Amino acid sequence: MIDYEKIVSPVVSALPPSGIRKFFDIVAEMDDAISLGVGEPDFTTPWAIREAGIYSLEKGQTHYTANAGLMELREEICNYNKRRFGLEYDPKKEVVVTVGGSEAIDLMVRALISEGDEVLIPEPSFVCYKPCTIMAGGVPVPIETKEEDDFRLLPKQLKEKITDKTKLLILPYPNNPTGGIMSRADLEAIADVLKDTNIMVLSDEIYGELCYGDEGHTSFAAIENMKERTVVVNGFSKSFAMTGWRLGYALGPERIIKLMTKIHQYGIMSAPTTAQFAAVEGLKNCDNDVEEMRREYNYRRRYIVDGFRAMGLSCFEPLGAFYVFPCIKSTGMTSEEFCQNLLMEEKVAVVPGNAFGESGEGFIRCSYAYSIENIQEALKRIERFVNRHRK
Repeated sequence: MIDYEKIVSPVVSALPPSGIRKFFDIVAEMDDAISLGVGEPDFTTPWAIREAGIYSLEKGQTHYTANAGLMELREEICNYNKRRFGLEYDPKKEVVVTVGGSEAIDLMVRALISEGDEVLIPEPSFVCYKPCTIMAGGVPVPIETKEEDDFRLLPKQLKEKITDKTKLLILPYPNNPTGGIMSRADLEAIADVLKDTNIMVLSDEIYGELCYGDEGHTSFAAIENMKERTVVVNGFSKSFAMTGWRLGYALGPERIIKLMTKIHQYGIMSAPTTAQFAAVEGLKNCDNDVEEMRREYNYRRRYIVDGFRAMGLSCFEPLGAFYVFPCIKSTGMTSEEFCQNLLMEEKVAVVPGNAFGESGEGFIRCSYAYSIENIQEALKRIERFVNRHRK
């Protein structure tokens, strides 16, 4: 009889499962349960995008595309990023279309990282950065960001973590799970630290369209002299409500994009063809749909922040993405205990902050990519729970 423990990869075997998904099998079997856990828009993909996908199927456009993606889509990605964020890229050489933004992250890490290379990861942050680094043979180096600093990466923190083994910095802004952002001035300060190094930057900008402050989103690649060392990861899941279409992309220097495309070529071949044709329509004609969703998220954002503060929980005001990250230390429970007990007692699912790194302990992540009715009911239940357990 085969002994799987002797043949499976010890690296992969040792990786913990995603902390985001921990409670959701339980929620699926609970009557009257409310989840604020998954970062998925409750909006349906705009009709114009769906129609373009349907039309592409009716026309029989069901074959592989170029490895890097449809040229028409790459051109529209470049047009969109120039129009929205002031970025200029060559669609023939500096773009690769991927299966979601997550694949683009994995490709970037694998294209750069060799055994023992260090990757700097501001935390709390999205759960995939650390595992991708480990699977590539790299060493993840967490940098703790703090609520009193608006969960921004500070130049001093960055300087302290750089060594001669540092090869990559991940910039996850707007941030999942905190909703924190980095202003242009913040990014310029980070650029000043990096300017005389050979460190690359992975700028995960999947929530770039979902900013609520006056300044809006600034791409790290738009900062002077940073384009040559930056790969921008973005996609369609969040701002275009296209999670199930599985479509993302990376923009970056030709040399790096070429390597990423090579890995993509062997592992994936090409992103889903129907999704690519649909995304062309989204980039061309759906700015108003994106803005309408952003306005609704902004309303929910203000409502849920006020709700947590009204029940006596400290809650940082997020200016990006669609998450809040309230502090639950006043309850005396760990993040895991809070989430487990809340689910069992009040049938509300949220994510423990430590799922996003050790510095997330004492916080929970709640998504407001849900209807206002669900948010209202969830807040009532959470308030009952907090009042029962407050120390």
